[in-house]
Amino acid sequence: MKRTIALTLSTTRDLFSGSNEAGSMILSKVITLVQGLLFNVLGFGILVGFWYIISLITKEALPTPVATFSVFWELVKDPFYDYGPNDKGIGLQLGSSIVRVFSGFLLGAMIAIPIGLLIGASNFCKKMFYPIVQLLKPVSPLAWFPIGLVAFESASKATIFIIFITSLWPTLINTAFGVASLPDDHKNVAKAFGFSRWKYLTKVLLPYSFPHIITGLRLSIGVAWLVIVAGEMLSGGVGIGFFVWDSWNALSLEKVISAILIIGIVGLILDKGFSWLEKKVTYDA
Repeated sequence: MKRTIALTLSTTRDLFSGSNEAGSMILSKVITLVQGLLFNVLGFGILVGFWYIISLITKEALPTPVATFSVFWELVKDPFYDYGPNDKGIGLQLGSSIVRVFSGFLLGAMIAIPIGLLIGASNFCKKMFYPIVQLLKPVSPLAWFPIGLVAFESASKATIFIIFITSLWPTLINTAFGVASLPDDHKNVAKAFGFSRWKYLTKVLLPYSFPHIITGLRLSIGVAWLVIVAGEMLSGGVGIGFFVWDSWNALSLEKVISAILIIGIVGLILDKGFSWLEKKVTYDA
């Protein structure tokens, strides 16, 4: 009987101990989250404060935060209206831009990853292709736009082309770096087990390089989202870049700043998404 009571007390103590540890971990995470939110709010508060001061200094030539957020709310309140070619809601403008961005980004990834694998795995391919990469990578996106117009005879397709040609380089370079940094031990193990080329590619090379590839894709989507605004300013039509330019021509700085905020929010979401994916595929050696 005593033994049974002692065993019961011990079990209960262990359960409470485990519960306390789990509760402490949850509490610690909550505290960390709240601290992070407080710092974010403080940072944005300082930014809005500087914005308000500058608007006062310029005698409201730069719109105040209150005036801008009022226009911002009007834009997001009904984002999908369509009253004609030159009067569309911000949701339709943004959707059109996102489609172009992902079209160019995915096309670039389809080219960049295989070439990156070749450059990283073969010294011959590196000597042949890497100078071309270094030559074309620094070229401004806007310099490619006339070539896109000539090649595709469409401003929309030319915009996708400049996103494609400028966003593929980070993925290509990071893929090549990941492949080139594969340890010799991994290669020797694959040889010892007699892996075929396909098995070596799918079981050794790609799994090891995948974190580097995701990092490259994360950088590439950032470049693509930067390029879309400049491209759509030139191409016109529909898109968040065209909306910024059209708002400037209408002398509505409130809409321009609101569009900048929306561009920043979407860019942050895209970056956080790829950052989450990057953490999922990264492992400690």
